[in-house]
Formats: sequence, structure tokens, C-alpha cells
Amino acid sequence: MFDLDEELKKLPSKPGVYLMHDKTDAIIYVGKAVSLKNRVRQYFQTSRNVSAKIERMISQIDYFEYIITDSEVEALVLENNLIKEHRPKYNTMLKDDKTYPFIKATVFEDFPRLIYSRQQSRDKCRYFGPFTSSSAARDTLDLAHKIYKVRTCRRILPRDIGKERPCLNYHIGQCDAPCQGKISKEEYQENFKKALKLIEGNYDEVISYLTEKMFNASKSMAFEEAAGWRDLINSVKKISEQQKVTDFKGEDRDIIALASTLDEAVVQVFFVRDGKLIGRDHFHLNGTTGESKENILQDFIKQFYSGTPFIPREVMIEYNIEDFAIIEKWLTEKKGSRVHIVVPKKGQKERLVELAHKNAALVLTQDMERIKREEERTFGAMREICSWLGISGVSRVESYDISNISGFQAVGSMVVFEDGKPKKSDYRKFKLKTVKGPDDYASMYEVLTRRFRHGLAEKETLEKKGFDKEMGSFTNFPDLIMMDGGVGQVHVALQVLDELGIDIPVCGMVKDDRHRTRGLFFEEHELPVKVDSEGFHLMTRIQDEVHRFAIEYHRSLRSKEQVKSILDDINGIGERRRKALMRHFQSIEAVRNASVDELAEVESMNENVALNVYKFFHSDDA
Repeated sequence: MFDLDEELKKLPSKPGVYLMHDKTDAIIYVGKAVSLKNRVRQYFQTSRNVSAKIERMISQIDYFEYIITDSEVEALVLENNLIKEHRPKYNTMLKDDKTYPFIKATVFEDFPRLIYSRQQSRDKCRYFGPFTSSSAARDTLDLAHKIYKVRTCRRILPRDIGKERPCLNYHIGQCDAPCQGKISKEEYQENFKKALKLIEGNYDEVISYLTEKMFNASKSMAFEEAAGWRDLINSVKKISEQQKVTDFKGEDRDIIALASTLDEAVVQVFFVRDGKLIGRDHFHLNGTTGESKENILQDFIKQFYSGTPFIPREVMIEYNIEDFAIIEKWLTEKKGSRVHIVVPKKGQKERLVELAHKNAALVLTQDMERIKREEERTFGAMREICSWLGISGVSRVESYDISNISGFQAVGSMVVFEDGKPKKSDYRKFKLKTVKGPDDYASMYEVLTRRFRHGLAEKETLEKKGFDKEMGSFTNFPDLIMMDGGVGQVHVALQVLDELGIDIPVCGMVKDDRHRTRGLFFEEHELPVKVDSEGFHLMTRIQDEVHRFAIEYHRSLRSKEQVKSILDDINGIGERRRKALMRHFQSIEAVRNASVDELAEVESMNENVALNVYKFFHSDDA
């Protein structure tokens, strides 16, 4: 039994991390402290002054635990790791767990390579980046390979020179084949140095080099080759235009600013590498309700830099943060050299932070408009359907369909929508067991009966074991059933629910003679719907989805039937031997014409099975 007062007395005056649990043992909050004793006790003091969010969190705490660390920096690292692992309900969380690509140069090799990489390791290689988009990194890499013919193979050179034939890149003129000794180590490395200049952003030298190549080809009347050099020049210019030159004298900086509303927050990051603004990115955060901008920014910085392998020399931020010194020390240790966190107050740096803030605000405004439109398509549409039916409190909707071809391989499908959005993890498929022939009503009766009997049985089992009765895959019953059809399908559903003693409203999505949805059938009446409304559009999405799911399942079963081979009917032939026979003979006709000795030569075959195959095809021979 957890005794709060006793456990508070035991808290040490040391740095560490604390974890708050609720009654279900779930971790609802993770925090760090310079002194665990002082920090954790503050949550339970009557005179506490905390935000409404933290007050709600405190009311749900059932017990806490803690981990002692040797320093505040260790506590910060551990806190980040635990937040990422457990994603607690009351911590501010990054929605996006992004990683950025690098270009890795294997400069230690005699014939070095350029490699696309998502990780920056402490090895002998040189890394360029991070790039803010994978396409930018790949485009730059592709240009370096095309212009300077840097090899892409994994052969160990010069050890493997001449051991294998040159690859396709050599034949299409994109590699000088060092694997065949067709270029010296010194000449190859000279080209590689030029490729590194391209990656570093020295575009003027590259364009001059390509322009000279283009003019020489043109003078020699090699116009097709000249056009190729021209296209490469345009590609280089396109990449160079994506980078805005600043006055940062070759420094690496991240510029971070925040925009927030009462319950939404967006952080914008500008990436400056080697003095160039190479790109920007934005990040959404959860759990920001009631949090100060300073705290949101601080939580972002900790989570962002715990996940990115590159740390710049300077981080420019919009607000002063509480753990300023600790985070600066942590980043310095992580980078291996001094990292500065600054809050610019004037000049170009302040203007860049302000620009980042304006971008964050723009993203937030656009996203709020998008969220509003999405809510109209989902929550709003569901509310509209409920208003037509005269019911309320509907979140989960289930819809069903039957698919068959003249009764062959009849299947049923169940799709689930929650708050107007498909919940694909709850979709279910049914292969009909009792119905023979094309009887949609009998098929629907079987599907619904199996679905709800299974749910009732699961609930009963879970209740006996003392578990939550909605933990099973079928125990979560719908608030509304929307049948794809009219009177007949609705009556089938109501019959099943009545027999099982379940009370769930059922409506039918009625179609006209041209198979277009025209209304809802509910409580023995057809209700008109507005065809230009969001509710109508949601109905059609549900109908389309339940049809798609049923047809795809039916198609997959038909495909499995069609791949059945005549060889499967032979005693001793399973999947492995069937594949071996087809690989060896290429066709059923060739298997038919083979002798017993020829059949026995096939991998995994023996004389007895070979004889079975031969007899199968020749049992009717006179």
C-alpha cells in the first residue's frame, strides 16, 4: 500500500527523475529535479501554485517513483528518454519525431564514396548536413555522382580491383571504374575533392567547370553532350537558389521561435549551416494547454536535441528558459565542443528570430483552419447525421456489407468510424460458414450474429477475470449501426439485436434506382438528407469504405483459390516440392512428360514421390 506521507519523507535531496502514476499504473507525468525532495513535495502542498493542467494531473496521481542521478544533466537526459518511451499524458510532447539526412563522405578510403545517411556517427567519415529534406540531400548526392563520377559500389579498393566486371554506372558514363584500374587513385581523389566543394555549397566553381565543358562540347559539334552539361548546370542552379546566403561568417546556428494559442503550439526552426540558411521546419506539440511559452519552448528544445544527431554551435531562441544553463551544458557535452544558447535583443539576429516567430504563427493559423475544416467533415458531419435521426451521443459507428459472386466465397465486412473518421484497426472480416448461395439477408444475419455474440462472450470472460470489459477486439459496441441498404437490411440487424438483448439504434442508407444515396431509413420512416451537406458526404464515405473492404477481401480469397495448382492433389507434394518442380520443368506439361528418373532428380524429391507424380499423370494410359 502506497503511503503518500511516508514516501514524501523518504525523498532524497539529490538530482533525479520522478514518475507520477495513476490508479491503472500508467505513467501520466515525468519530470526532473535538482532536488527530488523539494520538487516532488511541492505537488502535494496545499499552498501550491500550479497551472490548471498540472492541478488535473495531481488529482489523478495514485503513487510516484523516482530515479536518482549523479547530476542535473544526467537527470535531463533520463527525463527525455523516459518521456519518449512512455509518452505521458500530461507532458508536453512533440507530435513529429523527425530525423534529418546527412551526406557521409568516406574520406579515409583510397577511393572514397558519398553515402546518404540518417545517422551521424563518430567515425573516420566526414558528414555534411543535416539537410532539411531528403530530396535536397538526394539531389545533391545525385549531382556529385553525375558530375564527378564518384563510385557508388561497396567494393573494397584497391584490394578488389579487377575481381568483378564494372557496374552499370560505368557503362552509362557515371563512374570512371576505379574497380578496373581505369583511373588512378590521385586523379580519383582530385575529382572527389571537387565533389566535396559542391556539397559544401561552392556552386560558382562547379558552374564554371560545367560551363566550360558545355562550350567545349558545343565547339566540337557534340550537341547532345552539350545539352547534358546544360541540364546539369540548371540542376546546380536550382539547388543553389534554395539556399539563402546570410552574414553569419560560416557559422552553424539553429533559430527557434514559438507561436501558441490556448491549446495549440507550433515551433519553427531555421537551420543555418556554414553561414547559409539552408532550410526550415516546423513542429507541432501536444499537451500545451495552460503551459507558459517559456516552458513549451524549453520542453521542445530538450526533446528536439535529444533526437537529432547534429548540434549547432549556437542556438538562438525567442524567450529565456528556466533550465538555460543545464541545457547549454548538456548540448556542449553532446556536441563535444562549446554550445551557446542566446536570446537576441537587437540587430539581424533578433530579426531572424522574429521571422521564425511569424512563420510559426502562419503555420498555426493555417493548421487551425485545416483542423476546423476537418472537424466539419468528421465531428460536424456526424452531428448532422444524428440531428436527422433525432439522436445524440454518437461516437462509434459500424457498417456492414456482403460480397459474393453468385454465392461463391461469400464474405462479410465490418468497418468502424469514430467521430467521423475510419478506425481501421477495428475493421473485421467474416468468411461465411452457414449460408449457401447468394442470400444477402441470411449472410448479413450470420455476420451480425457472429459479431455481437463474440462481443458478448468476450465481455463476460473479461468481467470474470476482473479486466476492463472493453479490452477485447469485439467488446466495444457501436453507438449507431448504419446498414448499407434499406428496409430489409435494417430489419435483419434489428432482429439480431433483439434476439441477443442488445439496444443499439439502426438506420439504413437508402439508394435510388440509379444506385445513388437518397436518404436514411430509421424507425420505419425514410428521412430525406441534404445532398450538399457534410453529413451526406460522410454517409457516402462510409458506404464506399464498407464496399471497398468487402470487395478486397473477396478478391483476395478468389486469388488464393486461383493459385491452387494441380500438383497440390498429388500425394507427397507440398508447397516446397511444387515450387521445386515448377522451377525445374517450367510448366505442368513438362512435368507430365518427365520420366520417373527425371522427376527424382529435382531438389527435395525422392523416388517414391517421383513415382506418385508419374502415376498421377499416367494412370489413365492404356
